[in-house]
Amino acid sequence: MKSINDSQFEDEVLKANGLVLVDFWAEWCGPCRQLTPVLEEVDKALGDKVKICKMNVDEAPNTASSYEIRSIPTIFLFKDGEKIDAKIGFNSQATIEDWLKSYI
Repeated sequence: MKSINDSQFEDEVLKANGLVLVDFWAEWCGPCRQLTPVLEEVDKALGDKVKICKMNVDEAPNTASSYEIRSIPTIFLFKDGEKIDAKIGFNSQATIEDWLKSYI
């Protein structure tokens, strides 16, 4: 998993090949903090099949604003630079893995 900011978003997500999951989160958000270890396990389980990036909305306000993030955690799934799906709120590891596998 990699933490990215507004200036890295284009290179890390929009110019990336394959699947990229972007977790929009904040330090003060309880469900966001609960989701972090889940995403770490998903990252271990799926390895190179999906790239996982975390964007702190307080530190990356431009990207969060441009994608109209209204509640967190919000996870977006991009494929070859195009947003293809999203989930809002806390999700279990199994739910996220099943969701991602449907796009692999």
